Amino acid sequence: MASTQTTHAVNTDALKANLRGEVIQPGDADYDAARKVYNGMIDRRPAVIARCADVADVIAAVNFGRENNLLVSIRGGGHNAGGLGVCDNGLVIDLSLIRYVHVDPASKTVCVGGGSTWGDVDHATHAFSLAVPSGIISTTGVGGLTLGGGLGHLTRKYGLAIDNLLGADVVLADGRFVHASEQEYPDLFWALRGGGGNFGVVTEFVFKANPVHTVYAGPMLWNIEQAPEMMRWYREFITQAPDDLNGFFAFLIVPPAPPFPEPLHNKNMCGVVWCYTGPMEQAEATFKPIREQFPPALDFVGPISHPGLQSMFDALYIRGLQWYWKADFMNELSDEAIALHVKHGSQLPTWQSTMHLYPVNGAAHRVGRNDTAWSYRDATWAEVIVGVDADPANRDLITNWARQYWEDVHPYSAGGAYVNFMMDEGQDRVEASYRENYERLVAVKNTYDPTNFFRVNQNIKPTRS
Repeated sequence: MASTQTTHAVNTDALKANLRGEVIQPGDADYDAARKVYNGMIDRRPAVIARCADVADVIAAVNFGRENNLLVSIRGGGHNAGGLGVCDNGLVIDLSLIRYVHVDPASKTVCVGGGSTWGDVDHATHAFSLAVPSGIISTTGVGGLTLGGGLGHLTRKYGLAIDNLLGADVVLADGRFVHASEQEYPDLFWALRGGGGNFGVVTEFVFKANPVHTVYAGPMLWNIEQAPEMMRWYREFITQAPDDLNGFFAFLIVPPAPPFPEPLHNKNMCGVVWCYTGPMEQAEATFKPIREQFPPALDFVGPISHPGLQSMFDALYIRGLQWYWKADFMNELSDEAIALHVKHGSQLPTWQSTMHLYPVNGAAHRVGRNDTAWSYRDATWAEVIVGVDADPANRDLITNWARQYWEDVHPYSAGGAYVNFMMDEGQDRVEASYRENYERLVAVKNTYDPTNFFRVNQNIKPTRS
C-alpha cells in the first residue's frame, strides 16, 4: 500500500483565496500528520489537502479539483479499511473541521457535521437517553460508516445507520449544493444509503435517534476448544433471539493488559460481544440460560452506558496500526464452514488480529433489499477477517493469514461483502456487493457524477458514451 509516486506541485493560490480552512501541501510542517489515516498500512502522498471549515469551503475545494483535473478523495474520519480518504498526487477534501452534533430531543433528530466521529454523536445523544445505530469503535467517522451502511451493536434492534438516516446535505461534482431526502432528490437519497462516497461530499447528516441509555453489554469468552460447539449454538440462537439482543461472534486473543485477568493474557479464545437493549430488570434472566449452559471463562457482560460500550475497544485499536481486511456476507454457517473458521480462528497471527460475524437480521431484515442501495438484507451475517499489528514487519504475516482464511471460507459465502470492510478488490467485487442494485446505482451516478469525479471509493462507474 505504500506510495511510490512523486507528488507534483499544484498552484493552490486560487484555493487558498477561497478557503476559510487550511490548505496543506508537501513540505508543510503538518503535511505528514494530515495525510495519515487510521490504517497504518496506507502511505499515500496527496498533492494538496483542503481542510474545509464549512460548506462554502467544500464547494470551493470541489470546484478547484474539477477545474484542475485532480484526482479527489473525501476524508471524514479516515477509518476506511482501504484508506480511501486519501489519494496519491491528488486533492484530499478533509472534513475534520466540520465537526458538530445538534440534538433535538423533541423531534428525536440529530444533525451531524460530515467530519464528526461516532463518539461525538454518542456523547451528544446520550444526554437525552438517545442513540443512533453505528459501529463498535467510537473513533470511526460518521460519514464513511453511514454511507457504506452502518452495522453495529444496535443493528438487530434499530437497523443499520442508513435505516435511521432522514436526510443529507451534499455537494455534487459540479459544485451544486443539494439536500437529499425521501422528498427531495429521492434517487440520490436512495443511492447514498449504502452506495458510499460515489455521489458527492456529504457535509451534514440528519438522523432519527432512538431510545437508548444504559445497555447490558460486553464480551463473554470461552476456551478455543469450545469454538465448534459455540459456533453451532450461536448460528441458531442469534437468528431466533429477540431484537433487543444483539451479539457478534469473534475469534480473538485476550489483550495482555488489565482489566483482563492475567491467566488469560495472550490466550486464543472465542466469544460473543453482547448488547441487550431491553428492560434492565429482565437482563439477568435473559443471560442466565446462556451462562448456565455455557459457563464463560470470562464474563464482562453487565450494565454499561451506550457510549461506554461504543468506546470499549478504542484503546485496543488505536490509529496507525497495520490492517489488512477481507470480508463476505454469509447466509448460513454450515458445519463445514464452522470447521474452517475454527481452523483459522485458532491460528490468529497477532494478538490484535480477529474475525467477527455481525448479525444482519432483526430490524435490518425488515427493510427490502431494493429499498436502499445496501442489497444484502437477506444475509444473516457480515463476516470480517482482519489481520492487525503495530509492526510493519508483520505486514506479510497478517496479510497472508487473512487472505488464506478468506479463500477457504469464501465458497460458503453469499457472494458479496459489506463495502466498509473491503480494501481494493476490483470491480467484480464491487458489483457483487450491490447485486441487482448496481445498475440502479449506475443510473444515479450518470445523473449526479457522469465523469466519475468521485472515484476514490468502492467505485460505481458511470456509463461512458
